[in-house]
Amino acid sequence: MAESHPITVSSWTLGDKCTFEQRCKAAHEAGYDGIGLRAETYVDAVNEGLSDDDILALLRKYQIRCTEVEYIVQWCEESRSYEQKYKEQACFHMCELFGVKHINTGLMETYSVEYTAKKLQELCSRAGDLIIALEPMPYSGLPNLDKTWKILQAANCDNAMMLLDTWHWVRANQPYDLLTKEQAKKVISIQLDDAYERPYAETILRDESMHDRLAPGVGKADTVAFVKMVKDAGVDPKVVGVEVISDGYMNKGINWVAKYTYDNTVKVLQAAWPEILK
Repeated sequence: MAESHPITVSSWTLGDKCTFEQRCKAAHEAGYDGIGLRAETYVDAVNEGLSDDDILALLRKYQIRCTEVEYIVQWCEESRSYEQKYKEQACFHMCELFGVKHINTGLMETYSVEYTAKKLQELCSRAGDLIIALEPMPYSGLPNLDKTWKILQAANCDNAMMLLDTWHWVRANQPYDLLTKEQAKKVISIQLDDAYERPYAETILRDESMHDRLAPGVGKADTVAFVKMVKDAGVDPKVVGVEVISDGYMNKGINWVAKYTYDNTVKVLQAAWPEILK
């Protein structure tokens, strides 16, 4: 078990059709240290009739932790929906419940650096001691490392950092020598996956992201090079997430998905960063 850098099966990797116990069992039997939960999958567990104590008991039963919480969105809107306000509060509650210190956060809408930085300051203030981890995604308002970094610098919040994902990195056409040591200090966690050689068309790129990723090391994204870049830049990831969203994989069942993604993730880490597995 990687205590300092838990290998975590992100929420979307196991889909949203399984019970909470099935999620924990599949992750444990595959070898994962942790599971990730979205606000939606936490609510699904509650809707099963599970209390917070029940959820914690199941985590203990399968000797696994919840190590990743997500996903705050639409935080730049002047008039935020109650759904998004509740979702944000759910993420705060989940962090307290599971002892997680950061929340994966995205932004689909596109605004200026200055305006986004102002809204990030407001979000970070609401988050208190929790870290807001911005995730660059090529089809979003945080399309790449460059804009995300500019927003972080403009906001200048101690509790604003970044989450870097292999699939999003390669689909943003970013080289594997781009991350600087200064930027690496602001990376709180990473997510590993892989991609086909040819991307979907730009207008439907998000469809590829949400339905057709590959396990780390089995595609053309060069996950090993991504991990080496992260390591060499000096990133100390609090979580090594595995976010492989694939309809094709899910057709084989969550137990197969958990085992296949874990085994291939370990192969990548053994090749690029074996020390992180200790």
